[in-house]
Amino acid sequence: MSEVAVLDARDVVVRYPGNPPVIAVDGVSLQVAAGETVALVGESGSGKSSLARAVVGIEKIAAGSVRFRDAEVAPLGIRRRPTALTGIQMVFQDPSTSLNPRRRVGDQIADGIATARHRGEAGSRVEEWLERVGLPTQVATRFPHQFSGGQKQRIAIARALAARPALLVADEPISALDASTQTSVAALMRDLVAEAGAGMLFISHDLAVVQRIADRTLVMYGGQVLESGPTAELWAEPQHPYTRSLLAAIPEPDGAGRIPDAPTAEDRLNWIEVAPIVR
Repeated sequence: MSEVAVLDARDVVVRYPGNPPVIAVDGVSLQVAAGETVALVGESGSGKSSLARAVVGIEKIAAGSVRFRDAEVAPLGIRRRPTALTGIQMVFQDPSTSLNPRRRVGDQIADGIATARHRGEAGSRVEEWLERVGLPTQVATRFPHQFSGGQKQRIAIARALAARPALLVADEPISALDASTQTSVAALMRDLVAEAGAGMLFISHDLAVVQRIADRTLVMYGGQVLESGPTAELWAEPQHPYTRSLLAAIPEPDGAGRIPDAPTAEDRLNWIEVAPIVR
């Protein structure tokens, strides 16, 4: 990993109220470097989204620290986020809920441009960002409901990247899209982020896509990171039994892959008891 870390999260804990409290993230550390795509993978409920929300300040952490460059990421409140932290941008799972239905898409992308200029970054044009995400410039005057799911997500990506972030956090950004556009949208995000010299934290349960776009991968289960390392190495030689279980469940393109047996309670207990593997 490059020595320039745009994100440095240390021993992060996220708890939700309950009796007893629910520990969604249990002491997770991760770093994302400039120009690097780091993926978080794991089954639903593993803590991926809670960690993503903690990283950007949407979720308050119970312990640990999150730093963006040299600034501590404080929880979002009613006050405006400090200018230095607007270099973190997020793309959410469902663009239908993250885009304002009452505003033209060009105006929403312009919000991102204004954010960049407020930090003193070079200006850009709405038309430029529409072209970069593969949309014709004339759609700037349309409203979100006039687009398909894949097009809406491209607009959300354009809005986030127009702010010229140093860190893009993408929380399941392709899961709401049809299969034919998932890989292309994920690859577009990777390419645009790398071109800008930014880092990206990419959260997904789609391991086939992660394999194509991520430089490093962290495997989460039960709120913990069980295995992490360069994506190519992790796929070639998974060491943790949970990682092997995840990879065994990826469908083969020719349809020859088998459906693995459902994990037993003993399997799940064993996954947590095995020491985390870091490469």
